[in-house]
Amino acid sequence: MKALRIHAGPVALRHLREQGLRPDDVGVVPGAAGGPKGLILGPLDRFLFGQWLPRSSQPIDLVGASIGAWRMATACLNDPVAAFERLEHDYIHQHYELPPGRKRPTAEQVSREFGQNLHAFYDGRIGEVLGHPRYRLHIVTSRGRHLLGREGAARTPLGYLGAFVANTLHRKALGAWLERVVFSGAGAPLPFGTGDFRTRQVPLTEANFRSALQASCSIPFVLQAIHDIPGAPRGAYWDGGITDYHLHLDYGTPKAAGLVLYPHFQKSVVPGWLDKGLKWRHRATHFLDRMVVLAPDPEWVRRLPNGKLPDRTDFTHYGMDWRARAKAWGGAASASQQLADEWQGWLDKPDPGLVTPL
Repeated sequence: MKALRIHAGPVALRHLREQGLRPDDVGVVPGAAGGPKGLILGPLDRFLFGQWLPRSSQPIDLVGASIGAWRMATACLNDPVAAFERLEHDYIHQHYELPPGRKRPTAEQVSREFGQNLHAFYDGRIGEVLGHPRYRLHIVTSRGRHLLGREGAARTPLGYLGAFVANTLHRKALGAWLERVVFSGAGAPLPFGTGDFRTRQVPLTEANFRSALQASCSIPFVLQAIHDIPGAPRGAYWDGGITDYHLHLDYGTPKAAGLVLYPHFQKSVVPGWLDKGLKWRHRATHFLDRMVVLAPDPEWVRRLPNGKLPDRTDFTHYGMDWRARAKAWGGAASASQQLADEWQGWLDKPDPGLVTPL
């Protein structure tokens, strides 16, 4: 394999080395926050949900934050391959006309247009998502507390400053400012333990689906918070990646949920968005013992357009030349077919020597 790397926690590593991997072994599929980075996972998503997982019949929990929530909700649609192709196209070609005199769109404009896009994407199809016979969707959001309970020109920056300081001292201290709120479909229990961080679970319904999904994608200061989601505690809801950037969750509880198969854009599973610079929190823990991470090789990434994964800095780099940005992102997405091809090859002929500890 030249593009793909397979990493596994100790329980998953033993399983792969002794038995390989069958679709029946999978109990959870997470989808990370990370914005445009998720574009390189499109071919893997299409293979997993379009060809491989349909060969099994067990229930599977899909847990997503931000673009990962959009991906996991898309997996629940009828004909997921076509749906993922549309997601990729729509995400790559997004652009915002600037108001006169402005160098970047306002958070109000981005939120309004993004909400319209989500409405068009899922129009008349929310029932497909919530009624999937096998997949149980969990959308992760971050609900503000106290000063962050409402969005405001002064209180939001001050609140996030407090959240940053608290999180640096201790991850659990972040819970004084933000809590993890998970919107779950089909009455499904959470497929992870919640002793690590302040958590609430709320039923995911037709009435709150779009609000929950948009909230999970609402990056502070880039989009507006979503307030008072139906059926959930009142307050401001932001991007699920703030509390759970890469969904470093306690998948060891419950024990019998199967393996966690994680298409990801890097090896490390970072707990929260504010932990990106705290390298000591990037290490694997016992939470990930049953996890299999599929990630691109860093050398392969350097051969992508601009020598990196697509990311949000590309909006600034390309400015109003959105067509050039779309060309670069499309090139990275097309090159990522190699990840899916190599994963399919490994599944057909498992080589334990190609699996490394997470």
